[in-house]
Amino acid sequence: MPNGETYRNFCAQAPDMPLFMQDWYLDAVCGPANWQVNFVYKGEKVAGVLPYFLKQKLHWRYVAMPPLAKMMGPYLLPEFRTARHETGLLRQLIEQLPPLAAFEQDFNYTATNWLPFYWQGFRQTTRYSYVLDLTAGMDTLEENLAPDYRNNKIPKAAELVQVHTGNDLDLFYRVHNQSFQRQGMAAPVSFDFLKTLDQALASHQARTIFWATDRQTGAVHSVAYLGWDRHSAYYLLAGDDPALRRSGAGILLAWEAIRFAREQLNLREFDFAGSMIKPIERVRRQFGAVQKPYFRVRKEWSLVWRLGKWVLR
Repeated sequence: MPNGETYRNFCAQAPDMPLFMQDWYLDAVCGPANWQVNFVYKGEKVAGVLPYFLKQKLHWRYVAMPPLAKMMGPYLLPEFRTARHETGLLRQLIEQLPPLAAFEQDFNYTATNWLPFYWQGFRQTTRYSYVLDLTAGMDTLEENLAPDYRNNKIPKAAELVQVHTGNDLDLFYRVHNQSFQRQGMAAPVSFDFLKTLDQALASHQARTIFWATDRQTGAVHSVAYLGWDRHSAYYLLAGDDPALRRSGAGILLAWEAIRFAREQLNLREFDFAGSMIKPIERVRRQFGAVQKPYFRVRKEWSLVWRLGKWVLR
């Protein structure tokens, strides 16, 4: 990637750069040659960046979200997150984009001003993730659980299964994909892709895998994959054996991941990384998580591309 060293240095000193925008994370999910970054300066200092995943379909080039990168978009250093600075800095980042057929990104939480994008013809949809404030402490987190989770589902699941942590990616992938296989659907990511990302996260000591085994038979009920940065833990992936999902092991694993993030990692937030899907959203609320909005920003320059998206919808 051009200017790779500049971006790496910026990531190292940016105080709240999300996991998904770190240079090594983008290398893993995009491929080192498939992402670019725009820079904006105040004097000789890099004030902000806009990394993007550049894809090609036939003769069209477009920007999309890479797999398992939950958020990207523009990132400005905290001292420049005021209306006085943002308008000009964001405009410069937009002007550096190459000729494109289309652009679509989910912006990170720090990108709260999309007005300069609106002025350039972009559209925006507000989306939500669900986040827990871990600074409240475990007693408060437990009190904020839905009564059915606190008094019923989590204790009963703990009687049925034993929770493990480790790095067994083969086991995780096998169980995670069972629900997709049952429905005749392809896995959302390949094993090779997940292995590349897992190696990057492991090398930065930024992930662990959870799984729950039946106390009597040893069968694996549920699995979960947790990643983190300096401030937040992210519930990246989770799955169940469809035949065993009634045990509540998936709920127990999510709770154990929350405990791990608070007690072992001492992080400030636990981010469920979605979801907008109604049944999943309800589960997030049952844990006491609150909505955290972010922007999905898009634009289509190509009429053919726009018509194709309309037909697919």
